[in-house]
Amino acid sequence: MSNIQWISGGTSLSEKDIQSGKIIYTEDSLNCRYAWDCGTAIGRYLSELKNGKIIARKCHKCSRIMLPPRMFCELCFRPTDEWIYVEDTGVLNTYSICHVYWDASRVAPEDPPLLPAVIEIDGASREMGILHMLGEVEHDKIKIGMKLKAVWKPPEERKGAITDIDYFKPY
Repeated sequence: MSNIQWISGGTSLSEKDIQSGKIIYTEDSLNCRYAWDCGTAIGRYLSELKNGKIIARKCHKCSRIMLPPRMFCELCFRPTDEWIYVEDTGVLNTYSICHVYWDASRVAPEDPPLLPAVIEIDGASREMGILHMLGEVEHDKIKIGMKLKAVWKPPEERKGAITDIDYFKPY
């Protein structure tokens, strides 16, 4: 037996009460707009992507070059020290062959699968990488450790987003 005691005295409602007009209610559709502050590190990172460059942060205490950049070193428990430009090349850390889009709809059988991957960027510390898509490669030719290069959108199409890099391809 439960020790929970229910407080009585409330009025229960039913669907019939609502439909009969006994209960007054209103319906509305909201037009909400959201703003997201990406902060100093990611803000600068996205601005540099728009310029066709990849930037990271360095911690002088542990010597790590962190990508994506962060203003605080989670290993040393201290602020990071400087901005470092890194390359737009790297090596493949891991990947997946996906037959489903991000919205859970299926990739058409005649279309190639999606190839999301984690790329360790040259110039950043080992195991520091970004999640992005692979392109210009057959899924059966992908190898962990393969060298990759960013394929950038044309400058006039860049918006300051990770998608300013279209994909990474083998080189």
